Amino acid sequence: MNHFQTVAKVGEIPPGQGRCFPVHGTMVGVFNENNRYFAINDFCPHMGASLSDGHVDDGIVMCPWHAWRFRLSDGAWLDNPKSGICTPTYDVRIEDGDIQVNVPPPDDDADTDNAASVPSSEPS
Repeated sequence: MNHFQTVAKVGEIPPGQGRCFPVHGTMVGVFNENNRYFAINDFCPHMGASLSDGHVDDGIVMCPWHAWRFRLSDGAWLDNPKSGICTPTYDVRIEDGDIQVNVPPPDDDADTDNAASVPSSEPS
């Protein structure tokens, strides 16, 4: 489903840098790599550092705390690719000079369904 949300204007994120934006309750790191934009979950899966504060080079962001490296295109952890560790990535598009990111909102219906299936404590 399409859940694109505008986070910035083209040119507001300098080349080789990232910025963090809240999108549907998720902190998203948006990166400008040679005027191509990428979006990944901003929290490093290792210890939760903000990846948007990390060094960006050649399509890779390095976590500022412990130097874990993640590929911007698919979120893969490059220091141990066989581990399967990665960070979620999100589609990015440019519309009328706006940088837009597609992050699905939390599934509120699942919480409602779970609440409905909880047995009542009332005697019948």
